[in-house]
Amino acid sequence: MRKIGFIVAFYFLCSWLIAQNTNVMLTEMTTHFEKNNDYTPTYPEIIEFYKSVAQNSTFISFSAFGTTDSGFPLHEIVLSKHGFDPKHIKSINLPVLMINNGIHPGEPCGIDASMMLVRNILQKANQDSLLDKMVIVIIPVYNIGGCLNRSSTSRANQNGPEAYGFRGNAKNYDLNRDFIKADAANTRSFYTVFKKWDPDIFVDTHTSNGADYQYTMTLIATQSDKAGPVGGKFLEEDILPYLYKKMDEKQYTMIPYVYAHKKGIPDHGIRSFLDYPRYSSGFAALHHSWSFMPEAHMLKPYKDRVYSTLAFLETVADFISKNPQKIKLVRSLWKKESRDQKLFPLHYILDETKSDSIFFNGFEASYKPSLITGKDRLYYDRNKPYTKNIPFYTYYTPTSFVTKPKAYIIPQGYQEIIERLQENGVVVTRMENNTVLKVEKYRITDYKTSKTPYEGRFPHSEVKTESFTTEQAFFAGDFIVETDQENVRFIIETLEPQAPDSYFTWNFFDAVLMQKEYFSAYVFEDLAVEILAKTPELKQKLEDKKSKEPAFADDAYAQLEFIYKNSPYYEPSHRVYPIARWNP
Repeated sequence: MRKIGFIVAFYFLCSWLIAQNTNVMLTEMTTHFEKNNDYTPTYPEIIEFYKSVAQNSTFISFSAFGTTDSGFPLHEIVLSKHGFDPKHIKSINLPVLMINNGIHPGEPCGIDASMMLVRNILQKANQDSLLDKMVIVIIPVYNIGGCLNRSSTSRANQNGPEAYGFRGNAKNYDLNRDFIKADAANTRSFYTVFKKWDPDIFVDTHTSNGADYQYTMTLIATQSDKAGPVGGKFLEEDILPYLYKKMDEKQYTMIPYVYAHKKGIPDHGIRSFLDYPRYSSGFAALHHSWSFMPEAHMLKPYKDRVYSTLAFLETVADFISKNPQKIKLVRSLWKKESRDQKLFPLHYILDETKSDSIFFNGFEASYKPSLITGKDRLYYDRNKPYTKNIPFYTYYTPTSFVTKPKAYIIPQGYQEIIERLQENGVVVTRMENNTVLKVEKYRITDYKTSKTPYEGRFPHSEVKTESFTTEQAFFAGDFIVETDQENVRFIIETLEPQAPDSYFTWNFFDAVLMQKEYFSAYVFEDLAVEILAKTPELKQKLEDKKSKEPAFADDAYAQLEFIYKNSPYYEPSHRVYPIARWNP
């Protein structure tokens, strides 16, 4: 009996000594930033740091996955006391916090803050209950190509650090515009880890641009309308009040992102950022994750920016550890609410008739002659700080809606669409037999296209459609996407062509916008006479149009084209969106 007792005591003593030794080793792991507060580490230094940390704790997993346009893999850090299998974590209903760093490597505050966060949590892991209540997943550097493209001059408006990465990735994409179109290998790899962990709360760390003011930290949160009634209420009444209160207590008073409403200065008010799905925050909202972009102010010393980001990450983790069950419950209700929803908003407009009033600590903005141009230039006088109430415009009104169909049917030729849907967790099935179905289709009646390239594309906007019902032949192998599934919002906002970040917007269907067959005027002239003779109503439309539009009346080809486009000879697929809405 004594022998057994001795063995047990010896086991616990060894465990204690190992824990103490681990804590000592982790304590010695001073980050590069802590050694020099104006230095952010290089990519190899970041990876080496995490490898060392992972060797000294059983509560961390550090692994490579996927690939990026730079040729290097992404890395995934997982802090957990409950193992590293996401299926097990879901089975025990633990909330997951995901932190993404270095999407813009010239804004490296989160890279350094996360290194300290990981070390600090692991130092206390044997005594602290934080990891009892949650799991933390971190991407240490998302834009590896940009991190490797290091200089001291690419961010002219930023106060340190002494060297940093570049905004564009290895293919010069801004990855925070790529979350839907997914042109970058980074994005496709990100889909994998995001889908695997399905985070409850997602944080993407940034540094701001724009006005000058007294705050070190500002915040872009999920636009509450995008979180629906349940998720939005929890965001506005629980999460945000906690984050703002605790950051204030930590001496890092935080303000909503300073997005000036008028004239480029905050004195006239600021407005909340409408986060489209192309951005990380809008993308996360499509997956029912509350999302936050901490934006440390570019003009504050780098040391303050990093420590304020660390304080924010700690505050988010504290909130989750204090509310794990409520987070999981509300999120499940949010998902159910979306799944049961029938009518979905696609576009929003800021309601300028409504605003909240917030205290704002700013600097007086004024104008003085430019030494270069002689014209008036804006400047902020740091010798004239002020605190006053300003309007905060945070209410958006939906301007267009769509009713979800039972399913969408996608011709099998659009494989790149199917791949992106599946990578985002959308359940897709295939038709087993050839069949003819009665479906609803869209004809694209109008759209605007960007005149200059935007992130490798020429996106469309102001898309107008008209719907029509038709019987269409489908074939074995065509894809069916039913809407009665968890990812219904992602489905709606990517497959409805009018949506601001739909796949149509991002040029995946441009081939249908180009006419493939035309007419030769000298041949069609005689046929047009026959067509008008057989369809007097078309002849009347032609005459009416000529009488109302002198330019049309003077354009012979335009008149023939009008007849052609209103005849059976005009190709039926021109401008017809190929994805069908099906309501059996």
